[in-house]
Parts: sequence; structure tokens; C-alpha cells
Amino acid sequence: MTQNDAPSARGPLSTPSLDAQALDSLTVTATTPESVRPRVSSSGTNGSDGADGSSERPSRGRSAWRFIRDILLILLAAVVISFLIKTFLIRSFYIPSESMQDTLLVNDRIIVNELEPKLVPIQHGDIVVFKDPGGWLPPGTSTTEPNAVAAFFDWALSIVGLTAPDSNDHLIKRVIGLPGDVVACCNAYGQMTVNGVPLDETKYLKLPAGVTKVSKDDFSVTVPKNSLWVMGDNRYNSADSRYNRDKPGNGFVPYDDVVGRAVLISWPIDRWTLLDNYPVVFSGVESGDGSGQNNTNQTPSPTPSTTTSGG
Repeated sequence: MTQNDAPSARGPLSTPSLDAQALDSLTVTATTPESVRPRVSSSGTNGSDGADGSSERPSRGRSAWRFIRDILLILLAAVVISFLIKTFLIRSFYIPSESMQDTLLVNDRIIVNELEPKLVPIQHGDIVVFKDPGGWLPPGTSTTEPNAVAAFFDWALSIVGLTAPDSNDHLIKRVIGLPGDVVACCNAYGQMTVNGVPLDETKYLKLPAGVTKVSKDDFSVTVPKNSLWVMGDNRYNSADSRYNRDKPGNGFVPYDDVVGRAVLISWPIDRWTLLDNYPVVFSGVESGDGSGQNNTNQTPSPTPSTTTSGG
């Protein structure tokens, strides 16, 4: 063995591939406990944030909360807007009786414009929803009180117009007479007249088979100020102004009791349609002679042959 072949005691320190920085690193690694050594992720970055993605969990949690919060805010805004619309603009009602057939059928759902008559004047032929002026609805018409849970959901759905829990407490009819009008029935042809102008109501009336007279009972009235004279389209099956003249208001509907004008059938889908007030039928009544003379016999308080509960 030559001197050059003998191992040197200082050989490792003189190896060119190990410099002072590498030696320091090895020394730290050898002397530092494994539990506190920095970890390196598979991507080569420092693993102090946790190789298992634990740092992403708070961020994901915050994102989920923001999403839930946004959904709740949207729902709250929708409920508030719907409540305001229902209170000041439109409401939904369902039809509980046959008095407006065939224009409206039982269980039809309608949209009511509440701007009338508050901001928009009511016109002849309009279909209006109104509160009972007093005694029009028979006793026991109001529905029984539901249990607390059912009442809550009924109230919640009514806010957005999906239910109409108070429909049984309201009535719906067509406006025939406005304040100052003379409404009478019937002329020689069995027609209604307003201010002496005969009305051809065949477009919307439902009469018994073979009957042409538009009212079973004759009458003549003058509509007072701030009131309406209303009648059902199912003329022989409607407890309307004709048959409530012995009640408070003498059969007239005060403007203050009017909720609004029915403008649309919204349900069922196959009956979607706008509700017409047939201006052609009432053409000329505003400029009529106002006499109301139609050879009619006034009847103080006629009794209907058939009425329908709920108007």
C-alpha cells in the first residue's frame, strides 16, 4: 500500500463536494428532533401549512357560510318584496262559489289589482273583490281556525300570494252601476238598463236554459255617492246587490269595502286569461238620458230563488 492509498483521517473534510453550508445543514438535521423539522410537500413547498390541506378548511367553511348567507338574504328580500306587492299592488284570491260562472269557476285563482279604486277609477263592467258590506254572507261562512302549524304555513304562503286564506270572507261581482247611475231591470226585451241605455250582456251572462230575462226580479235603483251596484254573471244564482237591499247599505257596495279589481285568472294554467270589462256592452251609459224609465215594477226586497254561499 502506498502512501497515496492510505486513508486520510481528514479525508471527508477535504472532499470538494461538501462545502461549509452543506455541513451546517447536515449538522442541523442530525441534531434537530424529527418532530420540529420543517416538512416539504410533494410540490416542493414548505409544508408548515399541513400537507393534508388543513389550511384550506377554514377558507372552505367561510365560503359555505357566505353562500348560505346570500341565499337567506335573497329569500328574505323576496318575501319582503312579495309582502309589499301584496299589500299595495296585487293580491291572490280563489273563487269559492258559482255566482260568477261561466266567467269564473269554483276554485279558480285570480289576481286582484289593489290600485283600483285607490288610484285608478273603477269602470262599468269591472269585476271587483270586496269585503262583506254587512250581512251579505250567510252565518257560518267564515272558515274554522286551523291549528298553529297550519296557520303559520298558511300565513307564510299567503305573504307571497300562494294561498288566499281570507277568500271566504270576500265577495266578487261585476260592476253594473257607478255613483249617480240609474240601474233598472227589465225592459220589454228582458234587458238591464243603465241610465235608460239597454245592455246586451250576452257576452258574459249565464242564464237558465230557455230564459232570456236577465233578472228574475224587476227593480230600479239610483246608485248613491261613493258606492257601487254589483251583480253576478250567473244571474239566477247570485246573491248580489238585488237581494241585499234590506241589509246595511241597501245593497250598495261602499268604495271603502272594495279590495281591488280582478284582472287575471292565474290558476289553473289552462284557464290563464285576462278578465274583460266589456266596454262595448256599457257604451253610451255615461251620456244616457238618466231617466231610468223602463216600465219596471220596483220590488222593495226581492227574494232570490237560489243563492250561493260565499257570494
